[in-house]
Amino acid sequence: NINDLISIIKSKISSDILCENIKVEDKSFLHKNHPGNDENKFHIKLSIESKELKGMTKINSNKKIYKILSEEMKNSIHSLQILIL
Repeated sequence: NINDLISIIKSKISSDILCENIKVEDKSFLHKNHPGNDENKFHIKLSIESKELKGMTKINSNKKIYKILSEEMKNSIHSLQILIL
């Protein structure tokens, strides 16, 4: 369920990273006719406003987010677009 996934993502990110704002969007509809699309996995756009992440290199901030969401990446997320604001 996408709403459960969004809640989990927000909860995990905000408990591990100092954030001013988190926005999670389901972009799966953009990919529904693509070959190999798995309707049980979602395409997520994650926008995080965070001074902590802004102070890191893009690679390190993305690694941190992927590590936090590793379980969701295996089971529920097909692609993750990360914007750090």
